[in-house]
Amino acid sequence: MRKLILQMQMSVDGFVGSDEDRRWQLWEWGDDSDWDEELKQDFNAVFTTVGTILLSRKMAEEGYLTHWGNAAKKYPKDCFYAFAQRIVEAEKVVASDKLAASRWERTRVVSGDLPREVDALKQGEGGDIAVFGGAGFASALIAAGLVDEFQLFINPAALGKGRRIFDQGGFARLTLLGSKSYACGMVVSRYALTQ
Repeated sequence: MRKLILQMQMSVDGFVGSDEDRRWQLWEWGDDSDWDEELKQDFNAVFTTVGTILLSRKMAEEGYLTHWGNAAKKYPKDCFYAFAQRIVEAEKVVASDKLAASRWERTRVVSGDLPREVDALKQGEGGDIAVFGGAGFASALIAAGLVDEFQLFINPAALGKGRRIFDQGGFARLTLLGSKSYACGMVVSRYALTQ
């Protein structure tokens, strides 16, 4: 069975977003990135195991698929953008009750019972499933017990307030699978739910 892997950038105080207009994430969409080479290599290595990408409607509509599709075309030989080509090649699934059809290549829209849809994806063929979306989408997946692995990209910033991903899920004990710090100041910690 395939794993559902939630990848999320967060601050050291546990927030994944803020309503204030501050640059706090080391890696944002675009060519300007403060990630170091080792982190870029490790991220690309993790992404080689991904066969499907599950996105929230907002993430898809805000340009995630278009952005990384353009990056794959613009930097076809740049090793930092190897994951962009994987995004293009992977099956993409957008969870939405508002969209009727996909306007993106290799992408389909699912609606209705999110746990049922995710379970069907997990039973499918191919590599693991990476999840990208905002706090609400991540919280819904966590509350439904659908996340098998958390990959938390902890940025060296404290926001003090904002949106969190563990607000809806209640108590959960996690098992540390690994943690690594990088020269840029980011720490990537991987967790699974303790059985």
